[in-house]
Amino acid sequence: MPDSLTVFWFRRDLRLEDNAGLYRALKAGGPVLPVFIFDSNILDSLSDRADKRVNFIHDTIAGLHNKLQMTGSTLYTFYGTPLSCFRQLAEQYPITAVYTNTDYEPYAIQRDKEIKAFLQGRNISFHSYKDQVIFEQDEVVKDNKEPYTVFTPYSRKWKEKLNSFYLKEYPVERYFNNLCKHNERALLTLKEIGFTKVAYDVPPAMLDEAIAMHYDETRDYPAVKGTTMLSVHLRFGTISIRRLAAKAVELNGTYLNELIWREFYQMILWHFPHVVSGCFKPAYDRIEWRNNEAEFGKWYTGQTGYPIVDAGMRQLNETGYMHNRVRMITASFLTKHLLIDWRWGEGYFAEKLLDYDLAANNGGWQWAAGCGCDAAPYFRIFNPYLQTQKFDPQAAYLKKWVPEYDQLTYPLPMVEHSAARERCLRVYKKGLG
Repeated sequence: MPDSLTVFWFRRDLRLEDNAGLYRALKAGGPVLPVFIFDSNILDSLSDRADKRVNFIHDTIAGLHNKLQMTGSTLYTFYGTPLSCFRQLAEQYPITAVYTNTDYEPYAIQRDKEIKAFLQGRNISFHSYKDQVIFEQDEVVKDNKEPYTVFTPYSRKWKEKLNSFYLKEYPVERYFNNLCKHNERALLTLKEIGFTKVAYDVPPAMLDEAIAMHYDETRDYPAVKGTTMLSVHLRFGTISIRRLAAKAVELNGTYLNELIWREFYQMILWHFPHVVSGCFKPAYDRIEWRNNEAEFGKWYTGQTGYPIVDAGMRQLNETGYMHNRVRMITASFLTKHLLIDWRWGEGYFAEKLLDYDLAANNGGWQWAAGCGCDAAPYFRIFNPYLQTQKFDPQAAYLKKWVPEYDQLTYPLPMVEHSAARERCLRVYKKGLG
C-alpha cells in the first residue's frame, strides 16, 4: 500500500467512462482507490428484500469491479452508514483526499456535509464535481438570479447557455495508470447486505438512435417501442448525460426537452426542498383528500375498472417500469378521480420504480395533482377513456397487461368519470378558497 492514497467514491455515477469526479481524482496524480458504499441508511428503509434496484446496483458494481480488475485495480465495497465506512477507511489507509460527484437530494446534501466535516477533522480534503446534470444549482437562473419555476423559460435559457464546453467528455482512460494497484478484494454479496437475488429487465446503457430520432412521434404510445428506456441508467449514472445530451441536440429536440425536464426538477428540488413533503404551491396543502385506503388498494393492485390505469399499475408491479404517458394517467386518476393525496402515490412509485428519482418523481406527481411548479391546472382532469382512444387505439397495451378488460370478470369502474370530475372540481375549489 502506498504512503498516501486518494479515494474516489462512486454514487450516482456507476461507470468508468466520462466520469467527472473520477477523471479529476486520477488526473490529480493518485494512486486512486475506487470505493462504493452500500448505504445502510437507505437500504435498511427498503421493505422488499428482493428489491430489483438493489439487484441492478449490485450487478452494476460487479461489472465495475471486473473492469477495474482489467486495469490491475479493484473496487472496494462497504456496507454501513457512510460515516462509519469512512471512519474505517481513514483508520486502515493513508488517505489524503476524497473525490466524488455531487448529489443534489436533501439526504445526500446532509450526508456529504457530515462526511466533509469528518474528513476535514483528519486533514483529508473533500472534492465534489458536477456529473449527473449539464447545468446544476444556480447555473440556469433568471437575469435577477432567482430560480425559474416555469419550464419553458428555463428550457430556453438552458439551450441558450449550452455549448460544446458543457458537452465535452472526460477522457478518464488516459489516467487509468493512476488507479491503485492492489490485491483483489472480494465484493460484498447481496446476502451480506441483506438482500436476495431477483430477476429484472433493464436494457443496455446504449441510446437507440432510431428511437431518439422519432421520439416526438412515438413517445406517447405505450404499446410501441417509442422511448429510449434509459431512465434507469440516467438515475444510476451508468450512462453519461453529456453523451446523451450531445446526441439529443443532434437527433431530436423533443428528446432534448425531456432531458431538460429532468434537470428542471433537480433544480426545483435544490432551490425548494420543501417540495419533498409539501406542495410547491402551499395553498394546495389545504385540499381535503378523501384518502380511502380500500380505494388506494384497488389503484395500486390494478383493479380500478379503468383498463389504462390498471395496465399501468400492473406493468409497474411486475416490471418496475411504467410508460411515462401512463404515469401521468395513473397519477391523475389517483389524485383527481379518487382524491387521494399525491404523496401516497408518490411513495408507492418510490417503492416500485426501477428508475426512481426523487426530483423527477416528486415533480411528476405534483404536476399531476396541480400543486407543483408549472403544473397542470387543477381543472385539467384526464379522461382515461379518451387517453386510451388517443394513445392505445388498438388496445395493444391493454391486451398485454389487462387481458380480461373486455370480459365479465373484469371489475366495473370504481367511480364514474363525470361524477368524479365534478367532485374533484368542487373539493379543489373549496380548498383553494
